Parts: sequence; C-alpha cells; structure tokens
Amino acid sequence: MPRPMTMAEKILAAHAGLDEVEPGQLIECDLDLVLSNDVTAPIAVKEFRKIGVERVFDPEKIALVPDHYVPNKDIKSAEQAKIVRDFAREQGITHYYEVGCMGVEHALLPEQGVVGAGDLIIGADSHTCTYGALGAFATGVGSTDAGVGYATGKAWFKVPESLLFKIEGELAPGVTGKDVILYIIGMIGVDGALYQAMEFTGSAIRTMGMDERMSISNMAIEAGGKAGLIEVDDVTRAYLDGRTERPYTEYHSDPDAQYAKVYEIDAASIVPTVSF
Repeated sequence: MPRPMTMAEKILAAHAGLDEVEPGQLIECDLDLVLSNDVTAPIAVKEFRKIGVERVFDPEKIALVPDHYVPNKDIKSAEQAKIVRDFAREQGITHYYEVGCMGVEHALLPEQGVVGAGDLIIGADSHTCTYGALGAFATGVGSTDAGVGYATGKAWFKVPESLLFKIEGELAPGVTGKDVILYIIGMIGVDGALYQAMEFTGSAIRTMGMDERMSISNMAIEAGGKAGLIEVDDVTRAYLDGRTERPYTEYHSDPDAQYAKVYEIDAASIVPTVSF
C-alpha cells in the first residue's frame, strides 16, 4: 500500500511515474504545460537555443501570453513582444495569444480551458500557483527552467511538505477570498509557507465560486508557498466540464495524509483586509 498522501504529493507522484513520494524527495516529472509571458519568455527562448534542440517538446503544451508589455509602450516593449511572437510562429505554438485575443495570463488559461484538475504546470511567473484553485499543482519557476521545459517537457522538483488551512463557518458579509488569503498571510507571515504546498479546505472555501478560489491560490506565493491547492468539488467540476481541452484527473488528499501543520480558522473571525 502506498503511504497516505496529500493532493500535492499525489499529483507529483503521478507525473514522476511513482506510486508514492514523500517530502524532501527529489523527482523528475513530466509536465502538462509550460507557461511564460513577454517578460520571461524572451529569456527562456534564449536558454532554449543554448540547449541545441530544434523543436519544442510539444507545441500544444506551451502557453505564451504577452500580457505585461502589450500593448507596447515603447520600442523595447515591442522588441520583447516580437521575440515571443516569432518563437510562437517558428515552433507552431498553439497557445499563443496575440494582442486583442488575450488578457491576464492567470485568468486567461483557466477561462480558455488550457489548464485543468490534476495537471502539473510550471510557469515563468510567480503567480502560476493560481491554477491550484482547479485542483492542479502549478508553480512559478525561473526562465531557465521554462526554457528547459520547452525543450524536454520535464522539470525536477523537491517534493514540498504540505500545510492544511481549514476555514470553517460562514464569512461575514463583504468578506471575499482576497480577504481570506490576506488574513492567512498576516497570520503566518510572508515566509510562513516557504517551499510548502498550501492546501485550502473547509465549509467557507466550498461556498466560494472559482474567481474567489483563484484569488486565494494566486496569492500562495505571497506567503512563500510552492503551490496553493483546493480540492475538486462540484463547483470546480461545473467550471471545468465542457471547458477543458482535454480530460482532467481529480486527486484528493487521503484522510490520514501527513501535514507539516494544520491551521484551523473560524471564518467569522476574518474581516475585510488590506495589504500593508
């Protein structure tokens, strides 16, 4: 019998071709998607060229979203965007989003059905952890890792410990998912989840729509988190069904999974919060 595992551990194990993994273990995993934008892709493209391969590992598993400097404010911005556009055309990248056909990358990819539950995603942008709201393991990496991802479709990981945040009860009127994650960061500190997977559960989470869940997962990195995951439920399925380009896989933490720490939070104690 495999050891009891968290969501994060199960997704990593599946993509490493292993029955089980444990925190601290070094593994190499197959990737479902490699993301970069017009700030990070030009560096990733440069590193990709150094590897000496002609083609990306899979033109359907790379997403290029020019959303930081587009529309271009100056010549330098236009040059950045041109590198991304030229690379997308050269490599036949299917998930390239031209100006006028895109928005903020982390809202765009879920909306377009490019990411789904059970995926393992790296992105050269720290807020790639957003897709954890869909039940995926998604994490930000440097442009060099993204460039290697373009070439090989693989990345190595140190399996992170998991932290469990149980938010039970009813949120006060006007309190949103953004308030919840700011409250948590205020409680544990900006490095309170350093290189750990944050898992969010409880009745307060289950009542939230996908936009609020994405706000929570998006900001896991602001506490130092490696990923921010919310398990798939009927809300997630309603969002994913008929939207995702390919079948998705649900992973649920085992009831006796080991967490580095469990935080129990009374939803009623969370007030509208601003970051300081």
